[in-house]
Amino acid sequence: MWLTPAFRRLTRIGLPAFLIAFLSLLWLSDENRRASLAGGLTGMVEAVQNRERFMVKVMTIDGASGPVDKALRMMLPVDLPASSFDIDLDQLRNDILMLDAVKDVELRIKPDGVLAAKVSERKPMLLWRHARGIELLDETGHRVASVTDRAVRSELPLIAGEGADKAAREAVQLFAAAGPLLPRVRGLQRVGERRWDLVLDRGQRILLPANAPVAALERAIALNQADDMLGRDISVVDLRDGSRPVVRVGIAAQNRIRAIQGRPLLGPDGRELPKDDKKS
Repeated sequence: MWLTPAFRRLTRIGLPAFLIAFLSLLWLSDENRRASLAGGLTGMVEAVQNRERFMVKVMTIDGASGPVDKALRMMLPVDLPASSFDIDLDQLRNDILMLDAVKDVELRIKPDGVLAAKVSERKPMLLWRHARGIELLDETGHRVASVTDRAVRSELPLIAGEGADKAAREAVQLFAAAGPLLPRVRGLQRVGERRWDLVLDRGQRILLPANAPVAALERAIALNQADDMLGRDISVVDLRDGSRPVVRVGIAAQNRIRAIQGRPLLGPDGRELPKDDKKS
């Protein structure tokens, strides 16, 4: 039995391994020794991570405006120069994408110690006025930034009303279709979060349907070009029912008809004036 192969292997391999494990556990049972070992390992890891080849010295940002550039540099989790092991690129990218103005960003560390960021910013396409203020939106309705006054970006078309941001794509299409009416367009008003009114100067409105509003607007433009419809004393062109467009004449035109009929005239608010206060 004492000379069997299994016993010889146990004596030659198992016993030394047991003694090594026992002595190691005995050595590690001392708290000071464990702390010393951990400190040594940490020092070795830090020495490797802080080697010149792993150091990030500068950050370059391409495609960002001044405010976004500044924001990105402030979001860097460490001061440069720093080890690339201290920079979590995935987490940093997720943090940057939380900025409203940033559509996408690419991050990579180049071999020469440069953290390179390539930014795609959202392009403002609309001004959205609502109860809480005025905001810049991109073509999808995503917020880009807030502004204090429309004059800050007066070149952008205006949309207004609750829920208008959710229909931003449709608004962009309507402004594009407005064509010859654009010089007179004041903006698009969202009504009931389901359809648009195109607001013109001189107090005129084109009421668009919830379905196929672009086609309805194109029909209105064709009618106007053929008959100068909007050049007349008309306050509203109602296209909500595609089979039966309705035109509402202005107050002055209504009063001319009322005067002929001997009926009370209307005031600026559309209400009848007292009989002793008639105005032409």
